[in-house]
Amino acid sequence: MGRYKDTYESWKRDPEGFWAEAAKEIDWFKPATKTLEVKDGLSRWFVGAETNSCWNALDRHVKAGRGAQAALIHDSAMLGRVRTFTYAELLDEVATFAGVLQRHGVSKGDRVLIYMPMVPEAAIAMLACARLGAIHSVVFGGFAAKELATRIDDAKPKLIVSASCGLEPGRVVAYKPLMDKAIEMSAHKVSGTIVLQREMEEAPLLEGRDFDWAYEVEKARAAGAKPDCVAVAATDPLYVLYTSGTTGKPKGVVRDNGGHMVALKWSMKHVYDMNPGEVFWAASDVGWVVGHSYIVYAPLFHGCTTILFEGKPVGTPDAGTFWRVIADHGVKALFTAPTAFRAIRKEDPKAELISKYDLSKFEVLYLAGERADPDTIQWAEKALSGRPVIDHWWQTETGWPMVSNPMGIERLPVKYGSPSVPLPGYEIHVVDEACKPVPANTTGAIVVKLPLPPGCLPTLWENEQGFRESYLAEFPGYYKTADAGYLDEDGYLYVMSRTDDIINVAGHRLSTGGMEEVLAEHPDVAECAVIGIADAMKGQVPVGFLVINAGVTRPAAEIEAEAVQLIRDRIGPVAAFKKAMVVKRLPKTRSGKVLRGTMRKIADGVEWTTPATIDDPAILDEIKAVLRDAGLAKA
Repeated sequence: MGRYKDTYESWKRDPEGFWAEAAKEIDWFKPATKTLEVKDGLSRWFVGAETNSCWNALDRHVKAGRGAQAALIHDSAMLGRVRTFTYAELLDEVATFAGVLQRHGVSKGDRVLIYMPMVPEAAIAMLACARLGAIHSVVFGGFAAKELATRIDDAKPKLIVSASCGLEPGRVVAYKPLMDKAIEMSAHKVSGTIVLQREMEEAPLLEGRDFDWAYEVEKARAAGAKPDCVAVAATDPLYVLYTSGTTGKPKGVVRDNGGHMVALKWSMKHVYDMNPGEVFWAASDVGWVVGHSYIVYAPLFHGCTTILFEGKPVGTPDAGTFWRVIADHGVKALFTAPTAFRAIRKEDPKAELISKYDLSKFEVLYLAGERADPDTIQWAEKALSGRPVIDHWWQTETGWPMVSNPMGIERLPVKYGSPSVPLPGYEIHVVDEACKPVPANTTGAIVVKLPLPPGCLPTLWENEQGFRESYLAEFPGYYKTADAGYLDEDGYLYVMSRTDDIINVAGHRLSTGGMEEVLAEHPDVAECAVIGIADAMKGQVPVGFLVINAGVTRPAAEIEAEAVQLIRDRIGPVAAFKKAMVVKRLPKTRSGKVLRGTMRKIADGVEWTTPATIDDPAILDEIKAVLRDAGLAKA
């Protein structure tokens, strides 16, 4: 740990100096008067500075002569189409759409809600808001009307930018009726909407309220309406991104302009080992934080080419889609969720499709978003002929990685099951309920010592009290991650589960993530989930759900028995693991997180609602039927 250790220690010695040096990579209209200001436990970075995120993503690269380089490649596997924008072309589109927004009354500080599929116009709308100093709030396209309405009422946007429809394999999802219903349900009334009409399904527009994207752009272009970048304070919000709250009310994570740019620009080189001009692909959605940070903003801040992909890892058309995109566009690094690779592995267990494609420019795979079990990582390493597969860990709230193998600083030894080591900016501790550090290799709550570094949320949107209660109150002096795990003797972190996925079996605190790691080693298991369900004798007992690889013909009962034996052999009878069930699929969010909490509620017979983020609600009925057939459902 030579270079990494030196870099990390230099940050610890002088955090403000470290980030002030990193800030030199950003164009500032006015320099900061203070690098860090902490008031009542809240941090504000680069106080007094003025800048603009759109300028740093586009204008400065064009000014520096990078205008002819590809900035954004839209690859739609759904439609079999590719569209490439150079930096100069993307700047022209963004400036023109900023003119559209301006003509509709949007100015600095106004909110604009973006409800879009994976089309280039989604990124264009985000950057156009940034250009004007407006605050965008992207809501995942196709979100239910009720969820959209709660976000409208919380953010109080002036405008909604949407599309007529989105695409899922085998079907078209109409967005306009969902948006209309949400507008009807919300107490806050928007002044208008701008709708991108897609030819798969055009939407009827309400006169006086709904405006056609293409027509509005044409008018702005004819009028020469291309506003310059508006100077904003580094501490002004760039966007609000909603994440699920435990109360059911969504939490609006605020991202500032200055700290966000500094952290993301730094991460592209030091975490992801990317250089300007190289091709980076984050296979996520703009509705999630990964899409914000690593599809739209970070690659453009760094002068890379970014890919915006409309498709799925399997089924558009097959499990070779990711390899095709990498080959077609010369991708150097791919960042996706482990669940995507589990899906690919399930359909193509021997990775035979990879041989059809030229991956000569591809160097490294990054995984995050859901725990990456060692078996999935090792399968991916083998499929990719030994290329590094790097698990790393972060959250919507942090906006960029907390823990990673820092490939651009020093490639550290991989320890399977660990996302590696804390990055500069993050001092990670593992503590007990009394906030006392626990020994190495002991599971506890993962917390981050305050102040948080640049790029992390400074607060929640118009809810400072909620911010303090959610993140700062339980462990004074620390940010609560709500994840559980342990640090080993070398300082590597192991994130085992959410804190509410630590189950108490007859007084023994056990991690469901640890059990999943064992089950994933079974050669027939493509993916798995373990939940703790209520038990009168032991408090809780674990139950496993197994999805089997394609082509496996053995009886499910055999595989289930072997899974139970695996846990007994590796973790011991203390786990009280007596039941594993083969299921067709696991319920997940659209970003690939398994909905363990909902599964647990179904099993325990407590009241539950279908999560707004679920990919396919029908899977919950399948889980309910499996639990009922096994005699485990309480209701």
